[in-house]
Amino acid sequence: MNDKKEFKPFIPSDKILPEFTVVSVMIGIILAVVFGAANAYLGLRVGMTVSASIPAAVISMGVIRVILKRDSILENNMVQTIGSAGESLAAGAIFTMPAIFMWAEEGKCDMPSFLTISLIALCGALLGVLFMVPLRTALIVEEHGVLPYPEGTACAEVLLAGEEGGDKSKIVFSGLGIAAVYKFIADGLKLFPSEVDFSINKSYKTGFGIDVLPALGGVGFICGPKVSSYMLGGGVLSWLVIMPAIAFFGADTLSSVTDEAGNLLTYSQLDTWTLWGKYIRYIGAGAVAAGGVISLIKTFPTMIKTFKQAVGGINKNVSGGDRTSKDIPISVVGIGIVALALLIWVIPTIPVNFLGAVIIIVFGFFFATVSSRMVGIVGSSNNPVSGMAIATLIVTTILLKATGNVGTNGMIAAISIGSVICIVAAMAGDTSQDLKTGYIVGATPYKQQVGELIGSVVSALTIGGVMYLLNSAWGFGSDEIAAPQATLMKMVVEGVMGGTLPWVLIGMGVFIALVVEILGIPVLAFAIGLYLPIHLSAPIMVGGLIRWFVDNKKYESEKDKSRTTENGILYSAGMIAGEGIVGILLAIFAVVNISGKFDLSGIYGDNFSVIGNWVGLVAFALLMSTLVMFALKKESKKAKDE
Repeated sequence: MNDKKEFKPFIPSDKILPEFTVVSVMIGIILAVVFGAANAYLGLRVGMTVSASIPAAVISMGVIRVILKRDSILENNMVQTIGSAGESLAAGAIFTMPAIFMWAEEGKCDMPSFLTISLIALCGALLGVLFMVPLRTALIVEEHGVLPYPEGTACAEVLLAGEEGGDKSKIVFSGLGIAAVYKFIADGLKLFPSEVDFSINKSYKTGFGIDVLPALGGVGFICGPKVSSYMLGGGVLSWLVIMPAIAFFGADTLSSVTDEAGNLLTYSQLDTWTLWGKYIRYIGAGAVAAGGVISLIKTFPTMIKTFKQAVGGINKNVSGGDRTSKDIPISVVGIGIVALALLIWVIPTIPVNFLGAVIIIVFGFFFATVSSRMVGIVGSSNNPVSGMAIATLIVTTILLKATGNVGTNGMIAAISIGSVICIVAAMAGDTSQDLKTGYIVGATPYKQQVGELIGSVVSALTIGGVMYLLNSAWGFGSDEIAAPQATLMKMVVEGVMGGTLPWVLIGMGVFIALVVEILGIPVLAFAIGLYLPIHLSAPIMVGGLIRWFVDNKKYESEKDKSRTTENGILYSAGMIAGEGIVGILLAIFAVVNISGKFDLSGIYGDNFSVIGNWVGLVAFALLMSTLVMFALKKESKKAKDE
C-alpha cells in the first residue's frame, strides 16, 4: 500500500506546464459534445453507456502531440477532464428524462421544453461537480493506495505513455471510421437490417435474434466475457424459457391483448414481440428494480462509512498551498450549492417545489458521496447509478403523493427530481475519476474542477437538442430508441403514484433477482439481460467472446497482453463513438424527411427480411473480425524504438 506522504506526482508541484489553455478547452468541449451525443444514443438504444475518459485522452494526445506538436501532459489531461463530462451527463439524463417525452406522447402532458431539459441537466451536473470538490482530499489524497479508482488510474497510465499517442489515436479513429461507414450502410442505405430476427411461432413459441451493430460488439469487448454472459443468461431465461412457458400454459385461453378489431387474442395467437412487450418486459423491470435495491443494500455499510469519512474530511479541503493541492475555495462551493438549490426551487421552468429542492440537496449530497467512493472501488461501469435513481424515485414519489402532489404533475416532478439526482451521482463519479487521474499526473485540482464545470455547461446545453432530435426522428420507446432505463423509471413512478403496474409480473422479476443473488451471480447484469430483448445481449456476448479470446491467447510478455487488450478497448470505444455519431446524423435525415432517398432495401424485392438477415450476419462477422485484427495489431517499429 502506498503512503500518501511518499507519493510524488509525475509533474512536480513546483513545475508549471501549459494546462488550462484555449487549445485544451476547445478540444475538450468538442469531445464533450461528441461523446455526450454518442453515449446518449447508445444509452437510449441499449440502456448503458461507456466511459469516455481513455478515448478522450488518446484522441487528445493524437491531436495535441502529433498534429499540433505541443508537449504537455497536463493539457492532455485537461482535454479528457472536459471531454468525459459529456458522457457522464448523458448517462444521467437519458436514464430518466425521456419518461416525460413518453408521457407527452400519451397526451398526459406537454412536451418538455428545450430550456427545461437544459436547466435540469445543468443543475444536476453543476451540483455533482460542486459536491465532489470538498471530498477530493478525503477520497483522492487521504485514500491514495486504498481506493484504486480503476478508470482514473488507467487513464493516467495512458497519459503517462503519451509517446505512444499517435499509434493509439489511430486505433480509436479507425474504429470510429469503420463503424461509421458500417452503420450508414446498415441503417442509412439499408443494404441489410441492423436487427436480425428469427421467430418460432409453433408449439414452442420463442424468438432469437441479434442486432448486428458495432456499438454492441464494442460494449461486449469492454465489459468482458463474464458481464456479457450474465446479460445473455438473462436473455435466454426470458426469451427461451419464460416466453414459451407463457404461450404453452396459456394456450387457447384468452389473454388481455386485443387485435385491431378489438377482439381478445388467445395466448397461442400472440407473437413473440407482443409476449415480450406485455409480459416479459414487466418481469424484467421487477428484476432490474430489485437488482438496483440489492446493490444499494449490499453497499449500504460502505455508503454510511464513506459518508461519515467524507463529511469529516470536508474541513481538509484546501484552497491555498502548492499548485497540486489547490481546490475551488469551499466558500465558493457553498455559495454555488445554495444558489443552485434556490434556482431549482424558484425557476418556474423546472417543475420542482421547495420540498423537491430539499430532497435534491439531501439525496444529492449523499449519493454524490457514495458515487465518488463506489467508483473508486468498482469503477464507473459498475456504479449502481440506476439503483440510486430507483430508490430516489420511490421515496420522492411517496413523499409527493403524501403531500398532495399527485397525478401527472406529481409524476413529472418526481422524474425531474430523479433526473437531477441521477446526473449528480453520474457527474460526481466522473469528477472523482478525473481528479484521481490529475492527482497521479500532477494536475492543478481547481483548474480540473473548472474544466468539469465547463464540460457540464456545454453538455447540458447540447443534451436537450440531442434528445429532441432522437425523439423527433424515432420516438422514445420505439424499436430504434427503446430508452429501456427511462421506460423502467416511468413504470416505477406510475406504479407508486397510480398503482397501475401488473404487480404479479413485477413480483416474479423480483424473486428471480433474489434467486440469482442467492446463486452468487451479479444480479444487475443478469436483470438487464432479462429486461432487454435477447437481440441486444447476443451481440454483446460476441464482443465478450472476442475479449475472452484476446485475453487467453499466449503472449511473449505481460506487456504484449496488456497492449493487445488496450488496443481492443480503444478500437471498441471508437466503434461506439462512430455508430453514435452516424446515429445522430441519421436522426437529422429522418427529421428533415430525406432518409428515404438513401433507402436501397428494395434491391432484394420481397425477400429483404430473409436475404437481408443472412447478409447482416455476414457483415457483422466481418466487422467483428476487424476488432480482432486491431486488437492483435503488432506494435509499430517506431513505438518499439521509443
